[in-house]
Amino acid sequence: MGIGKLIWRFVRIFVFAFIAISVLWVLLYKVINPPVTWLMISRGFERKSDGKTWKIDKHWKDFDEISINMKKAAIAGEDQSFLEHNGFDFKAIERAIKKNQKSKKIIGGSTISQQTAKNVFLWQGRSWLRKGLEAYFTLLIETMWSKQRIMEVYLNVIEMGDGIYGAEAAAQNYFHKPAANLTRRESAAIAAIFPSPLKRSAVNPTRFIRHRRYLIMKNMKRLGPLDF
Repeated sequence: MGIGKLIWRFVRIFVFAFIAISVLWVLLYKVINPPVTWLMISRGFERKSDGKTWKIDKHWKDFDEISINMKKAAIAGEDQSFLEHNGFDFKAIERAIKKNQKSKKIIGGSTISQQTAKNVFLWQGRSWLRKGLEAYFTLLIETMWSKQRIMEVYLNVIEMGDGIYGAEAAAQNYFHKPAANLTRRESAAIAAIFPSPLKRSAVNPTRFIRHRRYLIMKNMKRLGPLDF
């Protein structure tokens, strides 16, 4: 067998194995809650290197144990077309590209589905490889999971503060109550600190965050009932 054929055979085996493992992984997390993410681990090591204690504060809550206000706030603040699109909001991506051409600050156009895929299955970064894998896993979860499951996982794994992950941990840390009891204003305050929860505060908001909270609450009113 020539070297070319040997390499091609290896590539085919690798691609087949990757697809099989990734599909099984996504199917597994359809029924089993992700125990930890790469971001949680990397942030834990970052805290240790800064002389802080290891901290991964997370408390999984099922979909119905999270306030409808928090779900609406997430959609209003991050992805208003979440229930309509198939994983990608091409209009938002187009707007982000145009803004990035005129600004040094990079603006993302990721949907909740894309953010969930990235947080659960991948590492942080802006490489083309990571973005390509993000699109691949987004397609998988949109195909194999329900919108309800995507939202449930998203609101349980997303970073919401320094060592704080998920709506329950955020609700307890910021407002000393369970996520099930979050009000519209409190939910909007949490959603307002995305996507930079380490630099922003839900309880001591800057003028920018107060304005963002106001806009999220305004958009929450426009959403109406959520049909999961």
